Amino acid sequence: MLIIVIITIFAALVFDFVNGMNDAANSIATIVSTRILSPRIAVLWAAMFNFAALFIFDGSKVAGTVGKGFINSTFIDEYLILSALLGAIIWAYFFCARLGIPVSSSHSLTGGLIGAAIAKAHGLSGLVLHTAGGGFFTTKIFITLLFIFLAPLIGLVLGYLIMVITMWIARNFNPSRIDKFFRVGQLLSSAAFSIGHGGNDAQKTMGIITVLLYSTRNIPFVHQYLYPYGEFHVPTWVSVLSLSVISLGTLSGGMRIVKTMGMKLTHLKPIGGFSAETAGAITLYGATSLGIPVSTTQTIAGAIMGVGTTRRFSAVRWGIAGNIITTWIFTIPASALIGGLVYFIMSYFIPGS
Repeated sequence: MLIIVIITIFAALVFDFVNGMNDAANSIATIVSTRILSPRIAVLWAAMFNFAALFIFDGSKVAGTVGKGFINSTFIDEYLILSALLGAIIWAYFFCARLGIPVSSSHSLTGGLIGAAIAKAHGLSGLVLHTAGGGFFTTKIFITLLFIFLAPLIGLVLGYLIMVITMWIARNFNPSRIDKFFRVGQLLSSAAFSIGHGGNDAQKTMGIITVLLYSTRNIPFVHQYLYPYGEFHVPTWVSVLSLSVISLGTLSGGMRIVKTMGMKLTHLKPIGGFSAETAGAITLYGATSLGIPVSTTQTIAGAIMGVGTTRRFSAVRWGIAGNIITTWIFTIPASALIGGLVYFIMSYFIPGS
């Protein structure tokens, strides 16, 4: 069993790395498309501030949602978690990232967990679909599903408003001076967004590893060296490791997605990049403080579209936006199907799974 635990931790770190690699585009798309930084320097900048989230955010709220909020604890074991991770990795990397399609690693993981839990429980009893006195509409699953639609919408509205306010403030200044000012401002907004990315996304891996350790704490080695706690608690080494790996994933880039997010959705100038990143950062900070796992991909895409609409509605290439939205809609069902299939295959070949 200890070997499976180690393999599952490794799979969680692979997911974390892929998450950073896929979402690197979200952090650097605007500063690359506006030519503030070269792609190589931009990913280094983003990776550095991904890790800085360790010192800014409480590492337990989003992690607790992922670790405790989706699956009935009686069904959680290392095989279920491993199946969920493989479902998320296969969908997010082998399908979407290879095609250059921005996809939510967060919702890939959510789908993987849901699919594996349904497969193990042979039905919906494996999911947390009710809360005491609140019913389904207060569950973490419902809130996460709701934010599939709210996160990009909030990003769009904030992007539009911040761009309008920023242009109004800068209306009487020389255009070249404005451009120089926001080239510096965009470095700061990109850093803020990267911190938000690390703070929200790395906690998903923290939650997965923590619930794995919590569910296998009866193993002497795990209890003595990896998880000497009685309750659900994110160990410091898990936080440091998760943020380190997602930062390394960011360093690996993801330039095909950068082109989609930063160059194809709409044309951006530094003032627009600053507005989009600031809107995205505000959305991520708010969601993280509330313990809501959201998609950085959806958030920044919505913000970029909001900035684009300040020029004119047709400034946004809505055909490309529609393709991205279609991927968002299919992500949870697709990764759930893969996660459930992986668990079914695993349970067939591994006794006791």
